[in-house]
Amino acid sequence: MDKTWNNKAWFMVLPVLLLVAFSAVIPLMTVVNYSVQDTFGNNQFFWAGTEWYEEILHSDRFHAALGRNLVFSFIILAIEVPLGIVIALNMPRRGWGVPVCLVLMALPLLIPWNVVGTIWQVFGRNDIGLLGHTLESLGIKYNYVQNPLHAWFTVIIMDVWHWTSLVVLLCYAGLVSIPDAFYQAAKIDGASRWAVFRYIQLPKMNRVLLIAVLLRFMDSFMIYTEPFVVTGGGPGNSTTFLSIDLVKIAIGQFDLGPAAAMSIIYFLIILLLSWIFYTVMTNYDAER
Repeated sequence: MDKTWNNKAWFMVLPVLLLVAFSAVIPLMTVVNYSVQDTFGNNQFFWAGTEWYEEILHSDRFHAALGRNLVFSFIILAIEVPLGIVIALNMPRRGWGVPVCLVLMALPLLIPWNVVGTIWQVFGRNDIGLLGHTLESLGIKYNYVQNPLHAWFTVIIMDVWHWTSLVVLLCYAGLVSIPDAFYQAAKIDGASRWAVFRYIQLPKMNRVLLIAVLLRFMDSFMIYTEPFVVTGGGPGNSTTFLSIDLVKIAIGQFDLGPAAAMSIIYFLIILLLSWIFYTVMTNYDAER
């Protein structure tokens, strides 16, 4: 039997397509236009071709910021994904504790990014901050303003505190969808706690883990507000990620051409790495 296609459904999608075109495609085309031109002011532009792209790709400054971004993202994934799984496994499935835990997990996600940065900026201070003052009292010299290692520690812990809840909630959603019959069968077979996790819970969480990894990678790779508020990219350039460096070039130096080229390269890197993550994880899931 032949299927009947109703092309009128495209009219329902049309408003969404127009909204996406207005909010994403048109600004993207503007950035592409700036990335291949140069200007001396007074709205006078000159064709530059691939000059800005070549300059960015051969820049040690860009490579250093990209390296910091990659290291930060992989550290975040290595901490938040396992930690989120562990917390989700230990959350209650029934009773009054369920809404309490869900609300507590959701609270960090409701705090605006600039407020999170301000909280941890104060929290890490040696004079009035609880973390900084406590470490100083224990004889540990802690100063995220002057020590690059301490700055990295602060930014990583801040991101873990802010975003682990997202991984927890996604994993918990996968866990609660598992029928009780699976656990009853495992109990009858005498399966260990590890076997239940390995053969029942983890396969059921594969899809949500894929979403969690993609979301956390993209968010961590594009991080800007929190480290900018806490460290301003310092000390030195130790926490100057691509997003912070991009803003410095675009707004601080007002080099629109290099900034536009860098933003396009930045976008393509995120797109490529997200595609690699998605392809690897889906292929692994299919082989299973």
